[in-house]
Amino acid sequence: MLVWSRRGRALLWTVFALVFVPVVLAPLAVLVLAAVAGSWNGVLPTGYTTGHLGDALAGEQVASLSVSLQTAFLAGIGAVIVGVWGALAVREAPPAARRIADAAMHLPIAVPSVVVGLGLLTAFSRPPIALNGTMWLVVIAHFVLVLAFAYSTVSAALERTDPAYAQVAASLGASPMRVLWRVRVPMLMPAVSAAASLSLALSMGEVGATIMVYPASWRPLSVTIFTLTDRGKVFLASAETVVLLATTVVILVGLGVATRRGRR
Repeated sequence: MLVWSRRGRALLWTVFALVFVPVVLAPLAVLVLAAVAGSWNGVLPTGYTTGHLGDALAGEQVASLSVSLQTAFLAGIGAVIVGVWGALAVREAPPAARRIADAAMHLPIAVPSVVVGLGLLTAFSRPPIALNGTMWLVVIAHFVLVLAFAYSTVSAALERTDPAYAQVAASLGASPMRVLWRVRVPMLMPAVSAAASLSLALSMGEVGATIMVYPASWRPLSVTIFTLTDRGKVFLASAETVVLLATTVVILVGLGVATRRGRR
C-alpha cells in the first residue's frame, strides 16, 4: 500500500528507523567497536587498538578466510549451475512431477542445517564414497544448503519470463541448445547473478552444518569465529567477524559490477 501524504511517509520512516537501528545497525556498531577495543568495562571501550584486526589478518586466521572463500566459490558455482538447470527442467515438467521436484529442491531449508550436516557425515563416512575428513564434505554441505536459494531465485525469475521469445527463436530454426544459450540464459542473467551473490553470502556465514563435517585441515572462518567466541576471545572474534563481513561485501559488490558490465 502506497502512502502519499508527507505525514504518513514521515511516520513510516520513523518506524523503520526505530526497528532498523537497534536490530541491524547497533549490533554491527558493537562488533566494530569490539574489534578495535583494548578493553571494555563500561558503556563504551576505554581503549582502542588495531592489534585484533592485525591478528585477524595473520596466520591461521587468513588460512580460515581462504578456506571460506574457496568453499563459497565452489559451492556457489555448483549451486548456480544445478539451480539454473533445475529451474529450467522443472518449468517443462508435468504439474505432478513439478510439485515433487520443487519440494525436493527446497527440502534442505525445511530442516535444521545441523541435520543436513549429520546426514552427510553419516552417509559419506564409509566406502564406497568415504569423504569424512576431506574438504569435499564441507563443500557438499554448503552446496546442499545454498542450492535451494539459488533454485528459488532463478525459478521465480523464470516465472516472469515470457516464453514467446524462446518459441519465436525455435520457430526460426534455432536448435534447443542455441535457444537455451542465446535466448533463455541471457534473459535469466540478472537472476543468475542474484543467485550467485546469495549463495556466496550464505556460504560465507554458514556454521551449523559446517561444525558437523569440517576436518581440522579445512576450517572455514565462520567456525573459527564460533571457536574463538566459545573460548572467550570476544575481541578477536569480533575482528574476525568484521573481516568476514568486509570480504563478503567486497565480493558481492565486485560480482554486481561485473554482472552489469557483462550485460552492457
